[in-house]
Amino acid sequence: MLEQTLIQTLLLLGGTVFVVLVFQRMRIPPSLAYLLVGVMLGSHTAGPVVAEQGIRVIAEFGIVFLLFTIGLSFSLPQIYALRHTILGLGTAQVALTTAIVGLIAWLSGLPASAAFVVGAVFAQSSTTIITKQLMEQGENQTRHGRLGTTMSVFQDITAVPFVVVIPVLGVAAMQEVAGALGMALLKAGLAFGIVLLSGRYLLKPLFHLVAERRSAELFTLTVLFVSLVAAWTTQSLGLSMAFGAFLAGMVLGDTEFRHQVEATIRPFRDVLLGLFFVSIGMLIEPAALPEIWLEALLGTLLLLGSKVLLVTGIVRYSGVDLPTALRTGMVLAVGGEFGFALLAIGLEGGIIDSAAAQIALTSVLFSMVLAPFLIKANQPLSTWLNRRLGNEASDPEFPSVSMLQPASGRHVVICGYGRTGQVVARFLEAESISFIAFDMDPIIVREARMAGHPVYYGDTADPIVLESASVVSSTLVVITHDDRTAAVKTIQLIRQHQPSLPIIVRTRDEGGVEELRRAGATEVIPETLEAGMVMVSHSLLALQVPLYRVTRYLQEQRASRYPMLRELFRGTLDAMATPDDADVERLHAIKLSAGSPAVGHTLKQLASEMQEVMVTALVRGQQRYRYPAEDTELQEEDVVVLLGLPDDLRQAERSLTEGV
Repeated sequence: MLEQTLIQTLLLLGGTVFVVLVFQRMRIPPSLAYLLVGVMLGSHTAGPVVAEQGIRVIAEFGIVFLLFTIGLSFSLPQIYALRHTILGLGTAQVALTTAIVGLIAWLSGLPASAAFVVGAVFAQSSTTIITKQLMEQGENQTRHGRLGTTMSVFQDITAVPFVVVIPVLGVAAMQEVAGALGMALLKAGLAFGIVLLSGRYLLKPLFHLVAERRSAELFTLTVLFVSLVAAWTTQSLGLSMAFGAFLAGMVLGDTEFRHQVEATIRPFRDVLLGLFFVSIGMLIEPAALPEIWLEALLGTLLLLGSKVLLVTGIVRYSGVDLPTALRTGMVLAVGGEFGFALLAIGLEGGIIDSAAAQIALTSVLFSMVLAPFLIKANQPLSTWLNRRLGNEASDPEFPSVSMLQPASGRHVVICGYGRTGQVVARFLEAESISFIAFDMDPIIVREARMAGHPVYYGDTADPIVLESASVVSSTLVVITHDDRTAAVKTIQLIRQHQPSLPIIVRTRDEGGVEELRRAGATEVIPETLEAGMVMVSHSLLALQVPLYRVTRYLQEQRASRYPMLRELFRGTLDAMATPDDADVERLHAIKLSAGSPAVGHTLKQLASEMQEVMVTALVRGQQRYRYPAEDTELQEEDVVVLLGLPDDLRQAERSLTEGV
């Protein structure tokens, strides 16, 4: 038994590695490679057969982790912010595609529930194929590229209600669907409440505790545990495991650990999702293709045609020009991987029979094969269609080089948010230059985020963290941490995709300068140079150079920056390195709750009571105010950022929270 299992595992892994390598060399999406492996090793073809049951059980976790990752990308505030634009366009596209395709399928003779599943499957688009092809064409930052990518990602969110609804269709008679669906939605609301409350009061403190241990192994175990516990919670309520994983991801997506959690779960997701595609491939019956090829071809034409027309109409109705709307429709026409998941749920629940599922499955596969060619030709096709419609205006977006630039503008990535990273951030903030920072010290991350800084917990030597930070669209990367090995790896990863992106690196001494430059660093700043400037000032004084001239030299370089250089958050490593730091000033963020005696008082009154500390910033809602006016009146939920000595800060915190 053990030997047979080992042989089947080797067949699965060996076949997958070989086929994926071949497909990657041919620049064909890996998802199609996994499907082909499933066909080759399934029971419907000649040759070796791998047991399907075990693969399907394991592959189900691929969908769990996929929904978990999608949840990380869409926190509640983000979904609320998109409600008037992408939310409306995405909802209209999915709803109309499901309704129209479902109606056509029902008129063709399918039962209503099966027709609904087909409509839901056809409404999905492949984010993987879309983003990969657009990036290869250099169109990922064009207007139609951004619209297509964002709407395809939004479709993954709309798949969550389908995950809840489709199983209900299988367990209830048609006259009982409304009641069963209402109960399912009630359970979904209960699950949302459970996960949301546990996330707010349990998950965030748990991840802070785990991050403080600085153990990658423990962090990975925690991510797996949290995602699977959430999946088990919704399954216990009679809902999909994937729905619970999505909720957990959505809760964590609003925390500073989002990027590192995504980097941790992604390898598990990709491998298990590959197994999921293999399990889908095992459902394909090549022998049935001669009988269903016409229906599958018609289904492909229905899928591509309906989505091109619907998306074009919806985007055009929203006020976008016709050429851009047409190109967006062509980008989104492809079928999606998540449609396979919905199809598998429908098959498992007995909602759709095998014959109809084979036609739908083959139709989606055909569309995925044709998609790269359709996306590649979106510009000439759009131009041709415009001319046929009598619109001779050229596509204003395609030839514009400026439109290919990142939408974020002057975007800087800071790797390491210790003393140096915070100083860099201060000056970027003073120049109104946007930035995103990463650090592995959870205390610094927590305090900085509380004070309104865009800082996340994450290791930038991980390619997934760099990808989530949008390094490819940034204008500068600054590496300020002390880990030279990690710095070299980060530089090499960036250089694989952005050979010309400026990278400035800080190092302790000149010993690592050459290694970092060979790796691809644009500039390397050893701390010994800064120490040398101090030595120069003392040397000039010893040589009888007038004090005013030495002072002028220093003032020209750094005098105006001294306040910013002192404003630092201090983490666990700082405390370990300098335990007797009672004479070192630091920043500390304090949140005012309802019982705080400071609520209702002005900053001027606060300054008169706590003369030993200084208010450097005030965070109210989503806004951060640096050096706020003295007449500013403090409110509940305000975050006050204080600068002072540790003992004075502790006394100030007691004064602010007294009576809470």
